[in-house]
Parts: sequence; structure tokens; C-alpha cells
Amino acid sequence: MSRTSPPATVGFDIGGTNLRAGVVTPEGTIIDARSVPTPDTAEELEARIATLVDELRREHDVAAVGLAVAGFLDPECERVRFAPHLPWREAPVRARLAGRLGLPVRLEHDANSAAWGEYRFGAAQDADTWVFFAVGTGIGATLMVDGQIYRGAYGTAPEFGHLTVVPGGRACPCGKRGCLERYASGTALVDTARELVDARGFADAALTRALTTAPGSVTGRDVMAAAHAGDALALAVIDEFAGWLGEGLAVVADVLDPELILLGGGVSRDAGLYLGTTRAQMTSRMVGAGHRPVPRVGTAELGADAGMIGVADLARRSPHR
Repeated sequence: MSRTSPPATVGFDIGGTNLRAGVVTPEGTIIDARSVPTPDTAEELEARIATLVDELRREHDVAAVGLAVAGFLDPECERVRFAPHLPWREAPVRARLAGRLGLPVRLEHDANSAAWGEYRFGAAQDADTWVFFAVGTGIGATLMVDGQIYRGAYGTAPEFGHLTVVPGGRACPCGKRGCLERYASGTALVDTARELVDARGFADAALTRALTTAPGSVTGRDVMAAAHAGDALALAVIDEFAGWLGEGLAVVADVLDPELILLGGGVSRDAGLYLGTTRAQMTSRMVGAGHRPVPRVGTAELGADAGMIGVADLARRSPHR
């Protein structure tokens, strides 16, 4: 048996498809990990979490458990109010799991968890007022001020992905239309590609042929890969994406005046394709452009592990310990 010293904490990244767990040291290093499919019911999900914790603490000295959840939490991080791809609804998850595991448990939003990981161990260690944008299937976001996560009065702030950038635009699963994430996310890349094919043709582009022959199989990753290969349609899509993301970041800069905006999530892996255009668009669209400091815009360092690392560190600091 391998025992860590001082005790480690277990961080969970709980997504709609996979349930990932990592044993994290106080220095933010993952020393052991597990990944299993996410169960469909709340009881099965909590049982699977308990099983993974039991497996990991047979091999490691575990002091606490943190759960990064893609969903809405209450301000005290006790309950999962709603998670679109998870079975919890108004569920007192923290207390239930703490009782089941006999360990302190910390619950946190997934974007907040990733932001905390970057603040403690990644690209935001020197930032006081900064914003994290998790750009993947949608957009998750976090605002941190003086080392504290800003939650708003009811625990849901900040939903930057649902800023309306195109009134009456594309329908969003949130119920609104024209949300930023419908134009600047992994999902949006495919929608934009379809629109550009209809409007401009791009008959010779390989991505056009893929959309024509197997329209349901094309993903945002496919669009990014085509752009890296120089596909004309894909490059036009990335240009649209970069412009809309820059518009969104300009609004954030105007409202919050942060020193740093950090891009994380799956789409951030391809930032070399769009970051220059996004920065330029943000800078030109900010109020007082040319006469005020401009936020630094960079990419996260911890990748897909940021949420596990961050929530494990938060669990280590939890008042429930």
C-alpha cells in the first residue's frame, strides 16, 4: 500500500458522460486517478462516487473529498439545484455523501473548481481580479476577486455564456435566443459551419463535403482539425468564432475591468487558431478603446485536470473538516 504524506484529497470531475476522480497532493499533483461512466440515477451516482473513494483510500491517506459539478448550486454549496446532464435535482449532495463516506465533502461548480485550480497552481497565480472562461460544449465562467470566488446573491453568477449577443438569434437550451455560447463554443462551431455553407457555398472545402455526406457526425473537434489543415470553410468558421468571443470578452471587460481573462475548456487547446483575432476584437470593442488598460487574455495551464485539482484543494480548505 502506498501512503501519501501529508494526507491527500480526492477531487471529482462529474460530467454527464464520465465520472473522473483524482488523488491530489497539497502541491496540486494528481498521483492516482480513476474514470468510469456517469450513472443515470442519483442513487447510482452517489454509490459510484463512494465506491471510487473507497478504492482510492485503500491505497492513499485521504483526508477529504471534493466534487466539481456541472450544474447550479445553492450559495452555501450544500445542494445541487439543477444539473442538465446529471440526475440531481434540489439534492443535499454534500451532507448525503459526507454521511456516507465518513469524510469531509466539498461541493463546487465545475468552472469555479477549474478557476480555483488555475489560481492556486496554474496560470492565474499572480492575478487579483480576473475571469475564467471555460469554453467547451457551452461556456462556463468564474469571477475571482482578491482570492475569493464571486457567487452573486443566489449562487449562480456569472453566466457570461448566456449574455445575449444576437437578439432573436440562435435558440439556446437555456430557453433564450442569441446567447454568446451559441456563437462562441464547441457546439457553435458546427452551427456556424452549416450557416456559412448555406450562405457562401465553400464547395471545394473538405469540411463542406463532410457536412453534406455525414451532417450528424461532424463535431467541433472536426472543425478545429480542419482549420489546422487549412480548410477554407473551417478557417472562416474560426474567424466568426474568434470575433464573437472577442465581443463577449469586451462586454466582460467593460463591466468588470479585470486584469486577466483566462480561457480554459476543450476549445482552449486550439487557441493558436483564434486568440490573436479574439484579443484584437475585444480591444477594439471595449469602451474607451485605446485610452485604458486592456486585460491580459491567456490560456489555462492545467487542462482537463483543472477541476479535479481545484476542487480537491478547496476540499482541503473546507470548513467542514
